[in-house]
Amino acid sequence: MQKQETVKITPGQTFPLTIKRLGINGEGVGYFKRQVVFVPGALPGEEVVVEATTINPKFAEGKIKKIRKPSPHRVQPLCPVYDQCGGCQLQHLAYDQQLKEKRDIVIQSLERHTKLPVAQLDIRPTIGMDNPWGYRNKSQFQVGLNATGKVLAGLYGMNSHQLIDIQQCAVQHPQTNKATETVRKILQDLQIPIYNEKKRKGVVRTIVSRVGVQSGQLQIVLITAQQELPKRDYIVERILDALPDVKSIMQNINGAKTSLIFGEETVALEGEEFIQDTLGDLSFELSARTFFQLNPEQTVKLYDEVKKAAALTGVEKVVDAYCGVGTIGLWLADKAGEIRGMDIIPEAIDDAKKNAKRHSFTNTKYVPGKAEEVLPKWTKKGWKPDCIVVDPPRTGLDNQLLNTILQVEPKTVIYVSCNPSTLAKDIQVLSTKFTVDYIQPVDMFPQTSHVECVSKLILK
Repeated sequence: MQKQETVKITPGQTFPLTIKRLGINGEGVGYFKRQVVFVPGALPGEEVVVEATTINPKFAEGKIKKIRKPSPHRVQPLCPVYDQCGGCQLQHLAYDQQLKEKRDIVIQSLERHTKLPVAQLDIRPTIGMDNPWGYRNKSQFQVGLNATGKVLAGLYGMNSHQLIDIQQCAVQHPQTNKATETVRKILQDLQIPIYNEKKRKGVVRTIVSRVGVQSGQLQIVLITAQQELPKRDYIVERILDALPDVKSIMQNINGAKTSLIFGEETVALEGEEFIQDTLGDLSFELSARTFFQLNPEQTVKLYDEVKKAAALTGVEKVVDAYCGVGTIGLWLADKAGEIRGMDIIPEAIDDAKKNAKRHSFTNTKYVPGKAEEVLPKWTKKGWKPDCIVVDPPRTGLDNQLLNTILQVEPKTVIYVSCNPSTLAKDIQVLSTKFTVDYIQPVDMFPQTSHVECVSKLILK
């Protein structure tokens, strides 16, 4: 019998499609003549007419031409530039349904990347927010000029280098929205030269606004292409005048041709070099380049889930791998025997030590380095952890660290993940020696396709 050939979709072709599920990036996924088609903006259960835009060997991408049968969960997006900006992927989906779909994205990843009996696993309902808007405590808006010379501040559009002017971002904290808009007007009024990427001329590239959600303090960082900032005293005076909550005005110099926002050098223009904020009972000093969770309200829920999973009794030795400024470890420190953390960024380790000292914790130790190199040295000296907490970047755990965890055999591993695909792949590796006790999804970024998880793994 001859093998049936798959009929290839061609660019520009239109066809009907029933959407089966959401993909990991929040797009609708359907099948046309046995080929997978990704459609941004389409929702599970919808019947749509799609125009093919991009054809790849293994899948096609399309755009909605018409929605024949809308999902009962489809809602009107709050943001006027939602479809252009690309920062949010799910504003068109009712929030309670977003939480269900995010849990489903976790399940799909486990089905695709593990051999575990996924249907039997304890995968809990996603923990959401009471108010899923205005939660981001920091914005980094690029500045540019339009054809009439108006200063714009916003984000580059989806898959383009078109700057989308965003005056009221629906997921940004209202104070950061107000701060960015105020600074944009000041740059306009004082006719400060705006950086042009193509010509590589001009001065101001980016406005960064950060608010301490609990403290109410604001920090403004102007990222410039050169040291000299024209009319800098006027700029500072106008900012302080318009925004009384500003405690810190900084300038960061980034003259490189790069997609990285921050350069290496930061100078204080006015006020403190940092603002204060708190998570639960812990307080932190946030300098211009300090990493701090973007949604503090959900961070408290996330860290409480880590604490619940760790179930510490006061004697355990705990490793906080990828510790950053020490937040997760310090959250556990009052219930642990000893916390040891490591991170490859030396400045983060300095901050972690300061944070531990500020909160009078004496049972902590922080060292710079890679977890997979530091941990074996400690175990060789006879220090064996009972619990390892990992909170890796989107790429997941380093292979060497996975092997180290398998060799060290802690009683529990608590895996905090921001990417369900790499979480599933890593769980599959660890499943030779560890059982999945449960997985708790947490929605850190409502209106987007991102989902975080706290997974508790127990030594077999």
